[in-house]
Amino acid sequence: MKKPIILSVDDDQQVLRSLKRDLRNQYKDDYRIISTISAQEALEAVEELKKKGETIALFLSDQRMPEMLGVEFLEKAKPFFPKAKRALLTAYSDTQAAIKAINDVQLDYYLLKPWDPPEEKLYPVLDELLEDWKLNFRPEFQGIKVVGYQYSPKSHNIKDWLAANLKPYQWVDAYGERGQKLLELHNCGNKTLPLVIMEDGSTLPDPSLPELAERLGMSATAAEELYDVVIVGGGPAGMAAAVYGGSEGLKTLLIEKRAPGGQAGTSSRIENYLGFPSGLSGAELTRRAMAQTLRFGVEVVSPREVSDVRVQDNYKIITLDDGAEVRAKALILTTGVQYRHWPAEGADKFTGAGVYYGAAMTEAKACENQTIYVVGGGNSAGQGAVYLSKFAKEVHIMIRRPDLTSSMSSYLIDQIDGIDNIFVHGHREIVKVCGDDDRVERLVIRNLEEDYNFEEPADAVFIFIGARPRTEWIERGQILTDERGFVVTGRDLMASQERSKNWPLERGPFLLETCQPGIFAAGDVRSGAMNRVASAVGEGAMAIKFVHQYLAET
Repeated sequence: MKKPIILSVDDDQQVLRSLKRDLRNQYKDDYRIISTISAQEALEAVEELKKKGETIALFLSDQRMPEMLGVEFLEKAKPFFPKAKRALLTAYSDTQAAIKAINDVQLDYYLLKPWDPPEEKLYPVLDELLEDWKLNFRPEFQGIKVVGYQYSPKSHNIKDWLAANLKPYQWVDAYGERGQKLLELHNCGNKTLPLVIMEDGSTLPDPSLPELAERLGMSATAAEELYDVVIVGGGPAGMAAAVYGGSEGLKTLLIEKRAPGGQAGTSSRIENYLGFPSGLSGAELTRRAMAQTLRFGVEVVSPREVSDVRVQDNYKIITLDDGAEVRAKALILTTGVQYRHWPAEGADKFTGAGVYYGAAMTEAKACENQTIYVVGGGNSAGQGAVYLSKFAKEVHIMIRRPDLTSSMSSYLIDQIDGIDNIFVHGHREIVKVCGDDDRVERLVIRNLEEDYNFEEPADAVFIFIGARPRTEWIERGQILTDERGFVVTGRDLMASQERSKNWPLERGPFLLETCQPGIFAAGDVRSGAMNRVASAVGEGAMAIKFVHQYLAET
């Protein structure tokens, strides 16, 4: 945490030097000492310090200054740091003005010049003021602040991205008093929301994700033109491949569209992962994996999307969404899956404004004491519901099947059964989302068993339905996919005469190899994958073994 500040102002250079010396001798270990001879300069500094998220504990000002009186300075500085203590330095002839200021600007104390010895005439007074300030002081959040509207898709996108990338931030509602003060302080209008305020006080009005990533020190551009292996996708399979590739000396590049961790990274609790008997969050798994990835010298480019892959002279040419190209000797596809589009009427209108795909951890706090719905019956839906139940008044799980037994792990079903504010509704389907222009207010629900519709009030809906592969960017035919879009690999390429025509070499394909030699697929994007974190990690590690074998033969 940054040290709080003691700011002193006196137009007499000699007096200011003495004051600065005495303040440093006593308080330099716990406070930063800032001094100036100009009251106007001090006011400008106060405004800048406020923007940077600094804290002023004590103002010390001379009364008689040519630019403005000390009382006037303290009055103008007060709105920026209203809880800071204020003390006036006066000559004996100015004591009446100081006494008047006690009432006018809530002056906390006045000190007479000279104050020698400071041990008797300065420090006891300031010690008492600072102790009183510390009793009531609540340190301001040190880090990124996001100012926006709760039911704004743009605001949700920024919050969700920061959370997924493990970047701590503080959410500030633009409708609230604090939000309005921050917008006024940074001269930001409502049209430029969301406003991202960096820790140093600089601002990014309505930023794009690559722009925000760059300001946070992340790289959205590859440093080299040629790599031994490029990994597309930063989920568990991708990060495992990156760790093994980097640790085994391969020049490795990991490209991630949004944030590392994939769907597993958004999970509030993973309780069946080997080696963690108490479970761990997706964020914790992601943090540990990324630390290993960077430790082994793997280059990470994010957020950046791959728009095309082509093969030229055995090199894999990867085209990024900004038009840049990267060459690789081998390529591993670990793009994973994403939640299916929810077809309910009105869902698109409220996406990011009450309808959320996943995002339970991002929006849970905003659901405090609200009635929310979870659509889906898989493990991710169950984990989301359990986490949301800690904040919401009621959590309703809507599934088309009679119950959860056929789609959810038994340990999660047992947890849900033991939580009083989670309600599971079988044979139910939400057919319409209703509300005003800003947010969800109610749902039209169909009883599939008895064939009728009814309405229920709702504050938010979280979608966890099915999974579709992130392969929409792959040119059909260049890399073979099955009827659902999952990448076909290994023995499945030779399963039929029609498929085997796509394999060009005399040797058979390696277990995770696609129809293009040297291009591999691992994790949930692969046809026939097990859809478990542990299996994805295993496949990512296996893919590097096959990369070595492929590189050895080329």
